[in-house]
Amino acid sequence: MGAEDTGLERFVRGEVDAAQFPHREHVRMAFEMLRRHDFAESVWLFSRALRVMTARAGKPQAFNQTVTIAFLAVIAERMESGACTDFAAFERDQRDVFDKAVLGRWYPRERLAADLTRRIFVLPDPPGAAAGASATRPGATAPASR
Repeated sequence: MGAEDTGLERFVRGEVDAAQFPHREHVRMAFEMLRRHDFAESVWLFSRALRVMTARAGKPQAFNQTVTIAFLAVIAERMESGACTDFAAFERDQRDVFDKAVLGRWYPRERLAADLTRRIFVLPDPPGAAAGASATRPGATAPASR
């Protein structure tokens, strides 16, 4: 069993300290998970692990479903389209993924900070739409109170 497997297992079990888990480690765990699981299973496992981590850190509000799924999608797409056989090659060839601001290509910062994006995955606004316009699209409804 390699170090990557051990690190991934610890992450999935919720044994990783949030204070010792910078963005690069998020990307590395996503890469390793996507190598071993299909996308849907990776979304579920990764989301669950991050929720456990943020809850253990006393910051459950730090979890953001939209950011989690969007980053997993970017990483999975890059893995499929590139010749990255290992994480070192991925890190070398996909530098922009290591910048948290990469999602700014699809989402305004304010949108990613919204409560709705923390709870559910929210699609980016269509090109040319005003920021946040999706909340007022025909057929869109206000979230039910909980």
